[in-house]
Amino acid sequence: MQIYLPIAEMSVNIFLILGLGGGVGFLSGLFGVGGGFLMTPLLFFIGIPSPVAVATEANQIVASSISGVLAHFRRGNVDIKMGIVLLVGGVLGSTFGVWLFTVLKGLGQIDLVIKLSYVIFLSIIGSLMLVESVRAMQKRKKKVVSKAHYHNWLHGLPFKMRFRKSRLYISALLPVAIGFVVGILAAIMGVGGGFVMVPAMIYLLGMPTSVVVGTSLLQIIFVTANVTILQAVNNQTVDVVLALILMIGGVIGAQFGAKFGSRMQGEHLRGLLAIIVLGVCSKLGYDLVAVPADLFSLGGGVGH
Repeated sequence: MQIYLPIAEMSVNIFLILGLGGGVGFLSGLFGVGGGFLMTPLLFFIGIPSPVAVATEANQIVASSISGVLAHFRRGNVDIKMGIVLLVGGVLGSTFGVWLFTVLKGLGQIDLVIKLSYVIFLSIIGSLMLVESVRAMQKRKKKVVSKAHYHNWLHGLPFKMRFRKSRLYISALLPVAIGFVVGILAAIMGVGGGFVMVPAMIYLLGMPTSVVVGTSLLQIIFVTANVTILQAVNNQTVDVVLALILMIGGVIGAQFGAKFGSRMQGEHLRGLLAIIVLGVCSKLGYDLVAVPADLFSLGGGVGH
């Protein structure tokens, strides 16, 4: 069953989009990530123009993240105070990121920047997560007890705040800075930023893994909502029809993912996520260097 997407200016199979939304929503609830780092490249792969994929996916992330947060709220796994501090940086970063997106789009370079950003960030994050998860599994087998984080100069920064839910007393500058970086990624790459935020919350802030997932999703909701509004106003690249179909699948999938994730060990989850990230990165990298079948083609749609 085909459906026409007015902003992307193309027809797609509605069941394919529903399936993509459900699958990525499941991963969102499972890993505590918005899922955009997977969905946006998948939309590239089925032919959606990259500016439309980025802006629309930010919209879909809002719905799947709300669904995931509600599931974690019921388990008491959300640090609301930490989420608000992260959000301050996230709103500032995403606003700056949309401005940068608009400038690059005007220069005609946004498509290349988006895909290069994915290849670079996914290769780094995926590799680091895979190495860390393997080490964690080896330590578990050897029954080595290790700290979740170590104190360094970052913990001596000013403007300290107490986060009782996370049992932390740290500088508010740290979560604000993390939120700012994630906000820029949300605007440029159409991601929730969970693949950066979750490791940063565990290893830089030292938050307990049990509250990281829910708190990450809480911040992602408002940052991606800000990106969606700004992209729609500044660039007119949000395809509402595509977003609604993705939302339906994403909301349902996130509920199942949250339930399933509670049965798996943290290092196994991180290892599985790392493998998925590296797989998507490899496909994107190949598409950037592969010689197209037709050296010359007539294109249309957004940006032409």
